Amino acid sequence: MIRTQDVKRSYRRWAPVYDIVFGKLFAHPRREAAEAAARVGGRLLEVGVGTGIALTAYAPSLSIVGIDVSREMLARARLRVASLGLAHVEDLIEMDAQDLAFPDGSFDVVMAQYVVNTVPDPDAALDEFARVLRPGGEIILVNRVGAAAGPRRAVERGLQPIVERLGWRSEFPFERFERWLGRQPSLRLVERRAMPPFGHFALLRFTRIDPS
Repeated sequence: MIRTQDVKRSYRRWAPVYDIVFGKLFAHPRREAAEAAARVGGRLLEVGVGTGIALTAYAPSLSIVGIDVSREMLARARLRVASLGLAHVEDLIEMDAQDLAFPDGSFDVVMAQYVVNTVPDPDAALDEFARVLRPGGEIILVNRVGAAAGPRRAVERGLQPIVERLGWRSEFPFERFERWLGRQPSLRLVERRAMPPFGHFALLRFTRIDPS
């Protein structure tokens, strides 16, 4: 079982090397997600902003608020914003994805890259993403999507006790998103696209129906 204190401990260790390990590996999905956000525009919440590695990919026309549960990762994000003069970054705040301190409908885009399968309660985090999203806005996720069945599913289950110590889940089938979406009548899945490496990740876009 993943606990918040375990996540904080894990990302305290990852902070000094995160950009080196994951910078090039996930560069393409970050660009694709940023391009999807630019098409929506407006105010964007990046959940799990980490070291701020994605901040330079966002269109300057966006107004960005970044949150993360790890203060060590946030410290690096703040240095990045200051050193690069990223004026489109509105604020960087230490906050739990499962309990967002924003009013309902605060953002046009809620972005979470490699986050949902790392929090203790993924459904609670997704519910919060939906709550703070404005009508007509989009939740954009880049996330691990595990196998539904077969040998790969068995491998993912076997690896789960090991990868939990690193701060994430290997077993995270798409049916978890489908069950959550079934409890969100105002949301629609508008895109699901495999992302590198090896198609084990996906770009997922959900839009909130505008009642007007």
